Amino acid sequence: MKFHLESPAAASPSLREILADVGPTYVGNALVAFIFSVTGPLAIVLSVGTRGGLSAAELASWVFGVFFINGLISIAMSWRYKAPLGFGWSIPGTVLVGPALQHLSFAEVIGAFYATSALILVMGLTGWVRRLMSALPMPVVMGMVAGVFLRFGLDLVRALHSSAAIAGPMVLAFVLLSARTDWGRRLPPVIGALLAGAVAIALSGTMEAATLGSIAFASPVMQTPAWSAAALIELVLPLAITVLVVQNGQGAAILRAARHEPPVNAIAVACGIGAALSAAVGAVSTCLTGPSNAIMTSSGSTQRQYTAALSFGVLAVLFGLMAPTFTGLMLAAPKEYIMALGGLAMLRVLQGAFVASFGTGRFTFGALVSLLVTVADLGLFNIGAAFWGLVAGFATSWLLEKRDFSALAEKAGDKQA
Repeated sequence: MKFHLESPAAASPSLREILADVGPTYVGNALVAFIFSVTGPLAIVLSVGTRGGLSAAELASWVFGVFFINGLISIAMSWRYKAPLGFGWSIPGTVLVGPALQHLSFAEVIGAFYATSALILVMGLTGWVRRLMSALPMPVVMGMVAGVFLRFGLDLVRALHSSAAIAGPMVLAFVLLSARTDWGRRLPPVIGALLAGAVAIALSGTMEAATLGSIAFASPVMQTPAWSAAALIELVLPLAITVLVVQNGQGAAILRAARHEPPVNAIAVACGIGAALSAAVGAVSTCLTGPSNAIMTSSGSTQRQYTAALSFGVLAVLFGLMAPTFTGLMLAAPKEYIMALGGLAMLRVLQGAFVASFGTGRFTFGALVSLLVTVADLGLFNIGAAFWGLVAGFATSWLLEKRDFSALAEKAGDKQA
């Protein structure tokens, strides 16, 4: 079998080069991306696992897996390709597991995780992932991305409405640092917002002091799989679609919009390996993250953004080792703080997604349909709305925007020539 893995466009950076390229902007973006990962997405894991009857030890092991293992993969891939490649876990995949845990054993779900990792690995090694991605028009994909990210912008407005005392200073700090570029170079606007919110929380006294003093280390629980036809049929294909098309497709589109060229086949292979390692400790499948990579590529020099992903990976590894400690700390923060921080970090990214969807003049109707179906957030057959947004947008463009497909084919032919 011939493997189809992309070769790095540049040599892997040395330690001296990494230290020269890293800076406050990139570490700051990594920190915001990390904080986003350990709040809302982590809450979904805890909610799904609790409703599924998992023990505290199994939940802690799940959290360890999605952070420690994916943090190592983020570091390895970002260093190898000298590009911002932040890996996490499939949030829609986690949601898919919720109903399955109501009628399947955890061991059967683990078996489905292993089967999913094998399917993802084969798709990456054979090169089918890149072929699938190249067939999707970028405006339609970015319409889906805009639909996914729109809620972050709306959450910012909701945070201002529900807790102006916390969100207000954050927005003010962000605006001031964005308007004064000389200030913004010294203190990135999102980090200024993060610090302003932390001060507002401290003054309001909404965080318990006891939360700050507890320290506990992770103890992974090794899981033995059980093979069930019911689990394989229910979970494997939806999980693989979620990882390869929705999550990795979203992440790749974001990186391309930030002028990077993600190695989609190698990414799929990394996801397949990560999914198998994660399954061993009871964690859901690995994927290329969308929101976190969007935050890490939201500012700074394109050539230096890989250091943000390296920093993100280091933070994830440390979090995984001390998962119980940091989980309690982050979930104790007021939800308005996280809503406002995520919204501010996503503003430029959301703007770019809308421009990429509707600013080119091609596939605009398909992009609109993709956006609307995704925003509606209605799943079907245990598959989330983002996937159906892509399907609906592609079908709409195929039926009504054939000229745009012809132009896309001509452009692809010119590149090959």
